[in-house]
Amino acid sequence: MMSTKETDDTLYFGDVAFSSRLLTGTGKFASRDIIAPMLEASGSELITVALRRVDPNAKEKDILQYIPKSVRILPNTSGARTAEEAVRIARIAREAGCGDFIKIEVITDMKYLLPDNAGTLKATEILAKEGFIVLPYMMPDITVTKQLHDAGAAAIMPLGSPIGTNRGLEMKAMLKRIIEISKLPVVVDAGIGRPSQAAEAMEMGADAVLVNTAIATSHDPVMAGKAFALAVQAGRMARLAQMAEEKEYAEASSPLTGFLRR
Repeated sequence: MMSTKETDDTLYFGDVAFSSRLLTGTGKFASRDIIAPMLEASGSELITVALRRVDPNAKEKDILQYIPKSVRILPNTSGARTAEEAVRIARIAREAGCGDFIKIEVITDMKYLLPDNAGTLKATEILAKEGFIVLPYMMPDITVTKQLHDAGAAAIMPLGSPIGTNRGLEMKAMLKRIIEISKLPVVVDAGIGRPSQAAEAMEMGADAVLVNTAIATSHDPVMAGKAFALAVQAGRMARLAQMAEEKEYAEASSPLTGFLRR
């Protein structure tokens, strides 16, 4: 029997521990009132928020007021097109009371919304030195994965496919290589549109996934959140169980000889 320590499967970003491996987001919900019940159903403990949605002076309820206190905020730098803009947004988020977590998003490609790895790396280096817990959203790239580690990132967030497309793991081959070599937690972000795709990412060895659009734009975000949570758990358990490899030829589950013939 394994000890408690051996069975501990806690996920860490920096020194902060999480029991859920499903990260969620706040965008695209038909009503912000759905966010809290979705979080409860999914068990997600970390939710990303675009800083431009945060407005303490707003006449209506600020977006943060829809998020339970038990859930940690992961501000993102959505809208930044340079490293300097991302750094500025991160600092504003900290001043606004959003904490030290920051998801770096530097995007210059406005058609496919693909991240700019050079700008992401530069912003990560600056913010990590300032004590931020940096989770950079990146194009899958082995060299940049190593550079982000050296720059002080707390995790890496390679995309599965372009954001909001629900196309799943189009970058599957490169994601596998990154998972193999990364010394940081790997969070597959963007493009995951089905719970089965989330489970596949976890079976591959991803440490977590971030799902927003697929949950928020479903007809029942609360049920979708629960479905993704179960898929992430199943994928993680399958990974830990070390499932057998695929085989080219059939292999019977029971002996084919020894009863009617020998």
